[in-house]
Amino acid sequence: SSVTCHWIPGLIKDFKELYPTVHFELHQGNYTEISNWIKEGSVDFGFVNSNVSDLTTIPLQEDEMVAVMPVDHPLTSFTEVSLEELLKDPYILLDEGVIHEPLMIFKQYDFEPDTQYRVYDPYAIMSMIEQGLGISILPKLLLHKCPYNIVTKSISPSIIRTITLAYKDKRVLPIASRYFIDFIIERYREI
Repeated sequence: SSVTCHWIPGLIKDFKELYPTVHFELHQGNYTEISNWIKEGSVDFGFVNSNVSDLTTIPLQEDEMVAVMPVDHPLTSFTEVSLEELLKDPYILLDEGVIHEPLMIFKQYDFEPDTQYRVYDPYAIMSMIEQGLGISILPKLLLHKCPYNIVTKSISPSIIRTITLAYKDKRVLPIASRYFIDFIIERYREI
């Protein structure tokens, strides 16, 4: 969702200025679905987490994961929050189809969040947080231009996800897809 909302529209607009006859078909899913679509050839490429086998992956950017909470939450007065402090509230899990980066960090420290909700749509999670149903950890990119009345805080230790471009075999992709892949890499590759 974060890439679809915050990168893709600008990329398509700029790419179509160079290649106005190119048409796009966008599919949105979780990391597992996207990886499977690429592997089976129903999509040419996609954005995934960095832990994908059997695909060519190109890390583009790192994105900080942040704690997201209601505006009246007691932790809003802190500059950053610890993972342990996040265990005290109901946790709303963003179901991404694979192990969620924050859950891996929780397990690393032998912490178990009180996961009361598993939600596929990150915007639904933000709405639930705004209503005081719990807290979550979401990608910072997703929270750019956030329309919800919520608060974000850095987490200690920090949690970073890597936004990665993936494809199966670039040589057999349509030329427009190959050019768009190169265009994306030129625009966003920082790693």
